[in-house]
Amino acid sequence: MDEPGLAVRRKSCPGSVRKRSRAPVQPSASCSPVDRKRLNSAEEPLAEPSCGNDSEEDMFGDYDSFCGNDSLLAQVDDIEHKYLQDEKLAIKPPGEIIPGNLQPGLPQKKQVNFSITENTVVLKADKEDAFQVGETDAVDNNQEQTDSILDELPSSQLLYFEKMHELSSVSRISPASEGRNKCVNTSLEKIRSTSSFYHDAEHRKRPTDSSSDSRSDLFKTESLKDHLKSAMTGNAKAQTLQVSKTKQLQEAVLSEEICVARKTIESSSVDIGPFYGLPSKVKDLFRQFRGIEMLYEWQHDCLMLESLQQRRNLIYSLPTSGGKTLVAEIIILQELLCRQKDVLMILPFVAIVQEKLHMIGEGSRGATLEMTLAKILYASKNTQIVGMSATLNNVGDLQKFLQAEYYTNNFRPVELKEYIKIRDTIYAVDSKAENGFTFSRLLNFKYSSNLEKADPDHIIALVTEVIPKYSCLIFCPTKKNCENVASMLCKYLKKEFRAHREKEKQDLIKNLKYIGNGSVCPILKQTVPFGIAYHHSGLTNDERKIIEEAYSAGVLCLLACTATLAAGVNLPARRVILRAPYVANDFLKKNQYKQMIGRAGRAGIDSAGESILIVQEKDKHLVQGLINSPLENCYSNLLLELTKGMQTLLLSLVGLKIAVTYEEVNNFMCGTLLGVQKQLLSKERSLSEIIKDGLEKLIEKGLLKGRISEKDSHSKCTLTVTPLGKATYKGSIDLAYCNVLYRELKKGLEGLILESNLHLLYLTTPYDTTSNCSPDWLIYLRQFNQLSGAEQKVADIVGVPESFITKKASGQAIRKNVDSAVVNRLYLSFVLYTLLKETNIWSVSEKFNMSRGYVQNLLNSAASFASCVLRFCEELEEFWVYKALLTELTKRLTYCVKTELIPLMEVAGVLEARAKQLYNAGYKTLAHLANADPETLVKMIDHLSRRQAKQIVSSAKMLLSEKAEALQEEVEELLKVPTDIPETY
Repeated sequence: MDEPGLAVRRKSCPGSVRKRSRAPVQPSASCSPVDRKRLNSAEEPLAEPSCGNDSEEDMFGDYDSFCGNDSLLAQVDDIEHKYLQDEKLAIKPPGEIIPGNLQPGLPQKKQVNFSITENTVVLKADKEDAFQVGETDAVDNNQEQTDSILDELPSSQLLYFEKMHELSSVSRISPASEGRNKCVNTSLEKIRSTSSFYHDAEHRKRPTDSSSDSRSDLFKTESLKDHLKSAMTGNAKAQTLQVSKTKQLQEAVLSEEICVARKTIESSSVDIGPFYGLPSKVKDLFRQFRGIEMLYEWQHDCLMLESLQQRRNLIYSLPTSGGKTLVAEIIILQELLCRQKDVLMILPFVAIVQEKLHMIGEGSRGATLEMTLAKILYASKNTQIVGMSATLNNVGDLQKFLQAEYYTNNFRPVELKEYIKIRDTIYAVDSKAENGFTFSRLLNFKYSSNLEKADPDHIIALVTEVIPKYSCLIFCPTKKNCENVASMLCKYLKKEFRAHREKEKQDLIKNLKYIGNGSVCPILKQTVPFGIAYHHSGLTNDERKIIEEAYSAGVLCLLACTATLAAGVNLPARRVILRAPYVANDFLKKNQYKQMIGRAGRAGIDSAGESILIVQEKDKHLVQGLINSPLENCYSNLLLELTKGMQTLLLSLVGLKIAVTYEEVNNFMCGTLLGVQKQLLSKERSLSEIIKDGLEKLIEKGLLKGRISEKDSHSKCTLTVTPLGKATYKGSIDLAYCNVLYRELKKGLEGLILESNLHLLYLTTPYDTTSNCSPDWLIYLRQFNQLSGAEQKVADIVGVPESFITKKASGQAIRKNVDSAVVNRLYLSFVLYTLLKETNIWSVSEKFNMSRGYVQNLLNSAASFASCVLRFCEELEEFWVYKALLTELTKRLTYCVKTELIPLMEVAGVLEARAKQLYNAGYKTLAHLANADPETLVKMIDHLSRRQAKQIVSSAKMLLSEKAEALQEEVEELLKVPTDIPETY
């Protein structure tokens, strides 16, 4: 984009107008070598032009040619006279004038036709490359040609033709055309606002007489040549359009299509839009960015279901990799673009790919999902719920719970072949066979005695059948096993594997070192040259992301991973190997097995996928049961997760006033999945008794007030939430810890140590992280001794005396009981305290002998919990002193960088390393970035692309604007005159 206030320059006409800015002009391919030479020499700063040369009468002088021998203005003048003399072309009212073929003399250019009609603006390149706005329903397929044509239009010309359109539309617009123009006018509003682009617009004003004679006189008195010359003069003084005309016109087309699609959906239950009710642009984007040319037959059938057309709830289920996510994306776009409705997409905690309904049966995540869906169903009858899953069994319960219809299909784009390996024999899974599988083949790989000891499960034989040409995933029971398998493979693979895409693997190691602040995992350094890596929660988020990208690109051909990858990341493989039928120490469930083997087979790449489950002889009968068993049922977890399930739901129902009496609560609970499955409850306790017990416990904890009774006389007694209860559900605090948190915050008011963040960090260390923490007592003592005297007092205040830590480190017996949860929590707060000081996950993980992934997960959990505690304090006035402290600490935990870098980290696309680069280059505030020149950023910041620079500047501008608006709202609120000012009588 040109700088504001400078002349608009067009790439097709570089040598035409005397340069009025210092910005370089890029020569066009259509210019001669002489033109290019003249341009290059003109890139030096020019002196201010004299007034005589830039007069209003003729600022162009002898420089009005455009890369040709004849003057363009002269050509235009000749063409105009020719048309005016043509007997077949009578002068029509201004709204019907059609200037055609304006550029017949331009060499090496497409001829462009411009026409203005009542309802349509049409720009045509030759006869085929048409870009239409109005009655058309599709964007030109040749986007590159369209952009080229539109880029050659000076802003003044678009304004000129738009002005003609406005003049004609006053008397000639019809009701039918008014409806069609509604969408176009919205997107072209800025183009039609002529004076907003000019500092001196007086010379461009036109008579406003409404009579047709006056309008005709306008065009008689000013010839097209005069207009073009006047327009060029104005263009030279014009402030550059801040938004691309190409983009505006494209948005106009898109806006028109959305209007058509919206009317179609509103008027008919049958989707007859260009792309399932969506603009054709959506189809083009799927093709461009995802390579999707057409939908599978089942996807088409699903999208055309009557239930979706009439916005009824739906559950659809297909095997993994069947294409469920694409259907969800299209439904979401229909809601956002055509119906202008909000959409909430709920994803699994471990996943970034798809929402799985079967996670309703998975612990606290399942309880949270069930509560969310139940509230939506109860509170809003107009909300549509669409659920998808690869693994469903008791779908009837879910249908009843969600009041949904059901669609299923067994389609899989790539055939999946399942195998079992016992010793050196491969068996094919066959449901028709008596024991579930039949003999397939023997492994053909010669093992030495040493190799047999190192690889008793013959993993090397299995992987070398596919890598490096094809990809392979090995699912391992534990994180340590992932690393061991990856290391073992590299020790015994042939050296030829290193040569495969060697340069790209070297670059991958460099990238890993860069994101690790100079450190790279020794195991990855050993395995990556062979195209192998491990993947589990011990890696940092950045490491996982870069490894996943390398695997998707084929740089890595094998990943040794844990089961979370099966549900969390869309990384398919030619062959999937299950190292053992276990996840940690638990035998594999059928749902887990299906998720893992579902990664085999890459649509569009492989013709088939294979899964091989390695089984020991002792587990053979268990695996037979696994293969032949149905999928597990999905059950409610509201009872299993009482404080995160049932009690949390009851508290929020009363707090949000969804249900405030025992009778209303009981009615609500009957609509949950638990209510649907209440026949499975123990005969000793009914659902109503469970509800009564839950409400009474909330009253005991001081979170609710009211009386509970199953008798009719008290069933309508209103329940109310206490301030503590409100703070608990507003802050999303686990009910198991809300009273403990309140007591600790109350105690902190008596003597909060503010010499450092340690005391606050202890208060914001999540309670549920302590159960899997095993302190190293020597490290514990060493870190304690490094604290200042005031900081050591924090340990005494929370209940961990120095003597306890000392005795533990020396192995002495402890007589006095100390709460292990408090001890572990303080230890984890030491980790966070060190991390905020050093801001280096690698060094902190080494100091505390923890995996860097664990340290990062702790940091993320602490940042989230700090935000919850902040919300908790905001609801309780007695804790107002914590607000500012927790706000600052939440930012520190969220970004984990030096304080001065936090403002830069708020900008999209800026991580710690980039923030340091920007800060060191002088961009120290949000205002610095918002007013930065992207080109300057590219030159000053290493490894920063032009696209990234523009993104950073745009994001900074948006953030700065949001902050300014927030401050303005605060000012207006402060200056607002109170309505309850006492008056004297």
